[in-house]
Amino acid sequence: MRAFAKPTLWLGIWIFGWLLCIVLSLIHPPRIDVDIPDGDKIGHCLAYGILSAWAVLIFARRSAHWRAAVALIALGIAIEFAQGYLTSYRTMDVYDALADTIGVLLGQAVALTAQADLLVRVERRWLSLP
Repeated sequence: MRAFAKPTLWLGIWIFGWLLCIVLSLIHPPRIDVDIPDGDKIGHCLAYGILSAWAVLIFARRSAHWRAAVALIALGIAIEFAQGYLTSYRTMDVYDALADTIGVLLGQAVALTAQADLLVRVERRWLSLP
């Protein structure tokens, strides 16, 4: 982990994101009256991109970033199988898993920017006040 004063806070938020992603992927989908062709792929890419970027923001080592990335890609694939085999109201879609993977890779790109230590700076400025 990065040099946080409150590492469990940041890790907890990431774990909550994982759980939220799993639950929202397996519950009955809400009815949305906006028709965007393959619009759910944007949601997949964003959700997994945020989870992946968060891993970059909380873990200091590149090896941890990539382990998180592999785990997120595996999660996306596992959820697609779960949707196909464990629900009657969701469908398995290889393109959803592909969108998840693209999101994960885009999220990993945060490591190449000056923003990779953003949460450390946020914590120092806002959460470590006396």
